[in-house]
Amino acid sequence: MNRLGGETSPYLRQHADNPVHWYAWGDEAFAAARERDVPILLSIGYSSCHWCHVMAHESFEDPGVAGVMNELFVNVKVDREERPDVDAVYMQAVQAMTGSGGWPLTVFLTPDGHPFFGGTYFPKEPRHGLPGFVELLRSVHEAWVERRPEVADQGGRLVDAIGASASLRPSIELLSDDILHTASTQARSNFDERLGGFGHAPKFPQAMLLDFLLNAHVRNGSPETLEMVTVSLDAMAAGGIYDQVGGGFHRYSTDAAWLVPHFEKMLYDQALLTRAYLHAYQVTGNEGFRRIVEETIGYVLRDLRHPDGGFFSAEDADSEGFEGKFYVWSVDELREVCGEDADAVVEFFGVTPEGNFEGSNILNIVADTLERPAGVERALPKLFECRRERVRPGLDDKVLAGWNGLFLDVLGEAAAVLGRDDWLEAARANARFLLTHLRRDDGRLLRSWHADGGAPILGYAEDHAALLGALVTMAEVDGVEWLTDAASVADSLLDLFLDEDHGGFFTTGGDAQALVVRAKDVFDNATPSENSLAARGLMRLHALTGEGRYEQAAVDVLRLLRDPMSRQPTSFAYLLTALEWHLSAPLEIAIVGEPGSDDTRALRDEAWRRHLPVSIRMAARPGEGGAATPLLADRSLTDGAATAFVCERFACKLPVTTADGLRAQLDAALRSRS
Repeated sequence: MNRLGGETSPYLRQHADNPVHWYAWGDEAFAAARERDVPILLSIGYSSCHWCHVMAHESFEDPGVAGVMNELFVNVKVDREERPDVDAVYMQAVQAMTGSGGWPLTVFLTPDGHPFFGGTYFPKEPRHGLPGFVELLRSVHEAWVERRPEVADQGGRLVDAIGASASLRPSIELLSDDILHTASTQARSNFDERLGGFGHAPKFPQAMLLDFLLNAHVRNGSPETLEMVTVSLDAMAAGGIYDQVGGGFHRYSTDAAWLVPHFEKMLYDQALLTRAYLHAYQVTGNEGFRRIVEETIGYVLRDLRHPDGGFFSAEDADSEGFEGKFYVWSVDELREVCGEDADAVVEFFGVTPEGNFEGSNILNIVADTLERPAGVERALPKLFECRRERVRPGLDDKVLAGWNGLFLDVLGEAAAVLGRDDWLEAARANARFLLTHLRRDDGRLLRSWHADGGAPILGYAEDHAALLGALVTMAEVDGVEWLTDAASVADSLLDLFLDEDHGGFFTTGGDAQALVVRAKDVFDNATPSENSLAARGLMRLHALTGEGRYEQAAVDVLRLLRDPMSRQPTSFAYLLTALEWHLSAPLEIAIVGEPGSDDTRALRDEAWRRHLPVSIRMAARPGEGGAATPLLADRSLTDGAATAFVCERFACKLPVTTADGLRAQLDAALRSRS
């Protein structure tokens, strides 16, 4: 019997009609495996994963293949986005076995959860050097029956291997800016000067590394450092990895030139890339970067927002059974839709009769500039309306706390930088949604919410740490009252996830179901690790509240990861920004004045106009906010006018009442840091 029909995950429900007798992850599956004395076949994927769909169509929907699976195994399906703890443990096992990983993840476990064999995608029939799936199933069954001690030994050794991250110990070496310099040098050695980005195909955006490099440029003024950022952002904005018609980024590029993406769109990519483009706009004033920010946020608010304010997880790569079909165009279709502007569109996007992707065209800018000609500007709304009539890719409409936290963080910041009150209201709605639907009455955060089933899964360290960072940003851009929620989330993070013996944060809380190991996520991959998010968020919260245990927990993360971060700094790109906070005293900007008044608005706009790494900015009415943050204590108006105070290392400059005066003080502060 297939048991997935009642699950909240859209991905699991996609498999509810399979002839496979799927279980969800839980005690029931392990009890069944022990009772039958058979291994567990664990299949992990996510709803927008192209090759997950391929394996499902080839094998899981095939009655013959399903019959073998049901006969020989207890079959368990996991949505990696709902259960990142399960995914992380068994991904490490497969990487230890094979040297690589990915999704779909296919792992065979003993009934006590120990992995003993695994891989990723397996075709139904043998090809490309891979065994056929049924052949593999029978081979694993044979090993289980005939070589049980060998299987048990393999499982035990793998459990030891995947517990390595939890066995890290703090470094006794100093935390220094040498690590930051090494990171910039390492990035430069991997930089593709011609096509942008780092390394070779397939190319991932590496938004966190680009953002770190922007910070480095602000510190050192290096044109070479800035070049890595601008060349990469220009190339991605021009490429097929960016949706030229509807805004937003696809997951990654299969080629070195950013032309042919895997077409899924993930909420976390929109968050991290928007952040990089926003900061690049602040540093360079490039209006093309501002446009990417506006269009990407516009895409999320239009297509990934629940009416009550939560943000959905992803859109699939496929529609009507074909990857990318929703996004590609023929010459004839473009000419019919665009009319007299068709020639401008064809020239700007390099459209050809033969196409650049399976006979069709992925729109990508072949001109030397991101600036769109008038004809293209007129044509794009027509293309958008035409595309709306197509069958959309599937929507994964669950709301994940951690991913929402990432997007809320940049949405609030972008609202302040670009003066978008509508975005600020969307950020408020999202924060209220998360604190209502993904927080229990006792304050415990939850991982995933869906309209059909609520929020049944306990939140992870990632969820707490990402939401912490977002709430600190909301306090900066919308008012000191958000600090109460930020402190509550931080306290839960410390109480539930902190490794008090060695530092750092475990993935799962002390109140969660135990897995074969209690792992720590430490590398910044597609998303920042829970430890990187926690370190930066706690540093920022300490700067606002002065609470010492927040800073100490953050420093303990840095000490725990100091040695691997020194060896592979670009694998810790987000953690590097937390290290910057540790190595530099934050620049503090306090503004007092009546909200909405012209003089207050002018000071706020100036405070947010530029990119200021390692800084905190707060605004409040006179006499308010001092109880929540020392930054606002004893601040008053000057001659009845809104007033800004710039402080650093426990010393404040003279208060100023004009944007020009604030600009001069911030310019001087930045010069002193270079």
